[in-house]
Amino acid sequence: MNSTFLFQRHVKQGLIVLGLMAAGLFAIRYLGVDLAHAQLISPEDSPDNITSATGGEGSFKSLARTIVNFALYFLGFIATVMIIYGGLLYVTAAGNEENAQKAKKILMYAIIGIVIILLSFAIVNTVLTAGTGSVATT
Repeated sequence: MNSTFLFQRHVKQGLIVLGLMAAGLFAIRYLGVDLAHAQLISPEDSPDNITSATGGEGSFKSLARTIVNFALYFLGFIATVMIIYGGLLYVTAAGNEENAQKAKKILMYAIIGIVIILLSFAIVNTVLTAGTGSVATT
């Protein structure tokens, strides 16, 4: 392998790691977790203490649903960006068959990703709201 390919590969891996770290920090901020004053929840805590410690979520199911939904929204955003990127790549291919094929693959995989995200969103919210008698709100 040539050094340019290895450099590009390492840059891509670094960007992915930075993106995941940024997503984690955004999730912590989004869920309202205060790491400086974080406390473990004990069984003796009242429901009010649990609700305040988990950022307003009163049960484990609702907290899990919030976390999973956030992750799925983030993945949906990434898939949408990939569709835009693939579309731009396809439009700017200008007869270059290699770029057109690359764009078609990006579009196909992004659409498959969106379908998987939508199915997992439906399954997770159905399972986590089963038996509670409530309707999932997003």
